[in-house]
Amino acid sequence: MAKPTDAWFGQAFGKAWKDKAEEIGRFNLAIFGKTGVGKSTLVNAIFGEEIAATGIGQPVTKAAHLYLHQSGTLGVLDTRGLEVGKDNAELITELQDYLHGMRRRALSEQVHVAWYCVRAGDRRFEPSEAEFVRALHAMGLPVVMVLTQVARSGDRVHPDAEALAAHIAAMDLPIQDGLVHYTMAKADEFTGQAAYGLQELLDATFRGAPTGVAHAITAAQQIDFDRKHERAEAAIKVATGAAAAAGASPIPFSDAAILVPIQLGMMASIAVTYGISVERSTAASIAATAAATTAGRSVVGNLLKFVPGAGTAVAGTINATIASTFTYAIGHAWVRVCERLARGELRAVGGALDSDKIHRLFMEEFKSQAKRRSKAL
Repeated sequence: MAKPTDAWFGQAFGKAWKDKAEEIGRFNLAIFGKTGVGKSTLVNAIFGEEIAATGIGQPVTKAAHLYLHQSGTLGVLDTRGLEVGKDNAELITELQDYLHGMRRRALSEQVHVAWYCVRAGDRRFEPSEAEFVRALHAMGLPVVMVLTQVARSGDRVHPDAEALAAHIAAMDLPIQDGLVHYTMAKADEFTGQAAYGLQELLDATFRGAPTGVAHAITAAQQIDFDRKHERAEAAIKVATGAAAAAGASPIPFSDAAILVPIQLGMMASIAVTYGISVERSTAASIAATAAATTAGRSVVGNLLKFVPGAGTAVAGTINATIASTFTYAIGHAWVRVCERLARGELRAVGGALDSDKIHRLFMEEFKSQAKRRSKAL
């Protein structure tokens, strides 16, 4: 049973998480191609399994051939019941109506990038498909061209895939960067074929998308942890500055809880960036910080004593240097926890979060970062 004090902290963190998620918004990807080209496998390889769990999604047109799957910071628009290349006119009409309506809405409600997928093994790209790609471009959608299930030996892709890519390139289509991307979404242990091409596809998606959804893409994708880390560092920098400003006039320890909203906002932003659900990140934040009182004083007191120069928890005051060091250390310790969580670690037997391991990891990193930061200042 959760302690009342944990319940307070959990509610405060949960609200901060939802606020940050709304601020970050959603990246919406449209994905097209003939049946069986591996669209879902490709999406799952880059963005995780959550979208697959949403079933067929919500119909977004009266004719119900376009469906939008939503999961946190990602939306995926795909088609049902119509075939690209055969039903182009009907699909294009539905898309035009949908996209026209979306442009009057907020950026997070619009469709930002389209992937057009062709299975390399089919060895064909028909004129009707080229027509569809040109129509997508005319509607204002950046189109990333993807060859799926491309076999590769060493650094060389299968000659048939090279020939198909050359055929597509010769059509001079309006595709992102003018490139055809080779991909293998899943490794095949039997043949020894490794997955590849996913990072390049993700990079092209970032280049095609509006800058306003870059954070949402970063949060939604599950393969580029460097991008996640950069965003987390930016959140820490903002919070550290805010904490320093709060401590510009030294804060008596009795008022130390003034820092808690700053730190909660930072932690929530980092959790959303790493794609950690509100339920998991709330539980992990309680375990990490050992939250303790309704005013947040023990959250500060329990950790502040490990910050060099902070003095005793009762008699000390918190100046700008201590406030910023304290917040910086919390941020970096929380990043370490979130990254491990995002990689599927920190679980006990049975799949539940390992609270003791989370707390140990957090505290080890917190102490290390607090010492490092204090020496640098």
